[in-house]
Amino acid sequence: MTQTAKTLLVTGGGRGIGAALCRLGAEAGYRVVVNYVANAAAADEVVRAIEAAGGEAFAVKADMASEAEILSMFEAIDERFGPLDALVNNAGVVSLKARVDEMDAARMERMMRINVIGTMLCAREAVKRMSTRHGGKGGVIVNISSIAAVLGSAGEYVDYAAAKAAVDTFTVGLAREVAEEGIRVNAVRPGTIDTEIHASGGQPDRAMRVSAQIPMKRPGTAEEIARAALWLLSNEASYATGAILNVSGGR
Repeated sequence: MTQTAKTLLVTGGGRGIGAALCRLGAEAGYRVVVNYVANAAAADEVVRAIEAAGGEAFAVKADMASEAEILSMFEAIDERFGPLDALVNNAGVVSLKARVDEMDAARMERMMRINVIGTMLCAREAVKRMSTRHGGKGGVIVNISSIAAVLGSAGEYVDYAAAKAAVDTFTVGLAREVAEEGIRVNAVRPGTIDTEIHASGGQPDRAMRVSAQIPMKRPGTAEEIARAALWLLSNEASYATGAILNVSGGR
């Protein structure tokens, strides 16, 4: 790893799409920061895999629901790797399948706090470090949204869909705000992806169960989403900002 390697932060990097992003990001030459909230063992495993392949990485705990922990994470990156070059806002949560008239305020607030405000806070801290307005050298932000933002997820998790729609709007607005400051901001909207997130929402078989509704008749993989995000991070996407890329098998 050379001294000129760029630094990539992936929130929720210990499993699923985040872990794939960390591994493939390291293969692409990034120094990788693997954020996690609870599963230190999974994050450490990702770090070990990167290091075993000759890359450089470290794991840092931070809950996206806590501004203080987010600030501490960015300070740790400053100390360990220096200026941040790339951020993927991947961390997110779903809740159990429910109608809106069955949801309480605590569920809705948690959904927005982690999926929306956490994303915005991480982007804020990244902009402070990347923007030429603040003395930075530019950078790239990719937000992981969801095709649920378009479909609405009626009868399952409208609150999650609404949170991801907010991420979409935030992506477009921030992209336009910092376009002259050397920062590109884009998003990926995954469709149904075969990861652990479905189990955390109480539907471990969901990815295969809904396959018939997908034009390609299969769920996507974490690696397929990671590669789309890495393209948006790369110089190959140098004229793309404010873009939202559907990677959803046709949904």
